[in-house]
Amino acid sequence: MRILIICHANTSRSIIAQALLEQRLEERALCGCVHVSSGGVAPFARDGALVSLDARLVLRDEGIDVPPESVATDLKANRHLVSEADLILAMTRAQIEMLRIAFPEATGKPVFTWKEFAGVAGDIEDPAGREPEVFAACRDEIKACVEQIIDRIRSAVGSRQ
Repeated sequence: MRILIICHANTSRSIIAQALLEQRLEERALCGCVHVSSGGVAPFARDGALVSLDARLVLRDEGIDVPPESVATDLKANRHLVSEADLILAMTRAQIEMLRIAFPEATGKPVFTWKEFAGVAGDIEDPAGREPEVFAACRDEIKACVEQIIDRIRSAVGSRQ
């Protein structure tokens, strides 16, 4: 199963979500059957943009090391990631709309917000340019959904085997 996590520029929220999800998948020995990637859908998303230092720091607090040279993925330049995805998770409803407008490759694919897939209402708002505490709160909001998301992934993977 291929999961694609999207946000505007792929420098904060989707990076945090990808890292936390991969960590939990590895802990549950599901990393061999689930591949997670992330990318940005906004017009200003750019391949090679540096991952936010604040995102890296809040992940370090979780025992996850994101190297300083880590960079963002622009989905406009990497449309194959959308084409190959079995499930797409966005941080906001607005990003789902951007995806539907700019990426015909997403047509017919299951697309949800991160919270929606976990059974919770609302969006994960962008912490960019804000205080470190806002990044920590964003990480915690993302983290609060991981277990429910993994349960749904496990069900989907189990039904494929």
